[in-house]
Amino acid sequence: MPSLPLTIKSVSESAPDARKSRYSANKLIKRLRRQVGQAVTDYGMIADGDRIMVCLSGGKDSYAMLDLLMGLQQSAPVDFELVAVNLDQKQPGFPEHVLPEYLESLGIEWHVIEKDTYSIVQRVLPEGKTTCGLCSRLRRGTLYEFARQHGMTRIALGHHLNDIVETFFLNLFHGAALKAMPPKLKSDCGRHIVIRPLAYCREEDLAQLAELREYPIIPCNLCGSQPNLQRQQIKQMLNDWERIQPGRTMSIFRALGNIAPSQLCDRNLFDFAALTNDGGATDPPESQT
Repeated sequence: MPSLPLTIKSVSESAPDARKSRYSANKLIKRLRRQVGQAVTDYGMIADGDRIMVCLSGGKDSYAMLDLLMGLQQSAPVDFELVAVNLDQKQPGFPEHVLPEYLESLGIEWHVIEKDTYSIVQRVLPEGKTTCGLCSRLRRGTLYEFARQHGMTRIALGHHLNDIVETFFLNLFHGAALKAMPPKLKSDCGRHIVIRPLAYCREEDLAQLAELREYPIIPCNLCGSQPNLQRQQIKQMLNDWERIQPGRTMSIFRALGNIAPSQLCDRNLFDFAALTNDGGATDPPESQT
């Protein structure tokens, strides 16, 4: 199924400016498609015959994920199905017509699950308490059960490179753990394989794509009502670092795939107790220890 045609919003540009805009847009789309294809290949995300549940929230990232996977579907050496699924959590003011109308225009299989998790979160958590943890667990459980009932072999989530780096720092600062979001994982119940095809894509590129495609963005009122979330603070920290030293976020992301267990302190990953002096090797420089 072809992805949506490219649209350029400005109609008042001169011909050279319009050509430059089209060139930049095509370059952006090719880069994102290449990054998605590379992530899928590197982590073995998709196999022949897979039925992939593409989770749509109505935000820019999930729209972009569906768009880019539809493009990949045209050129991939394996055949796979895409099924778009949205969970309507009954948040106040949620525009129920937006996603069905958009998905109908694409001509793919789609489903909207209706479950009032919003009321559960509001009832269970005290005012001022961060809702993301409970909301995420309720959403995940509902989507996993739908995937099981409808024979989905993969569950695709729209987390991107910046999300992965932000999660690393959240776990580092607030969980005392060196972990982030893996591009591919098995669910805790063991029944589902979760993939993140946007793992190599930067958020700023996805925001540009969303503007070019004019996705009908639906804001999350539940999350957006919490301006002091720890994730927002981490995001601001990384943005400040990026302004001071461009490329730092990408360097951190690459480090997550270049782990040296012997240079850390986790005894479960490296047997420090078994280290012995063989009498032939010299001690490494102090800077390497």
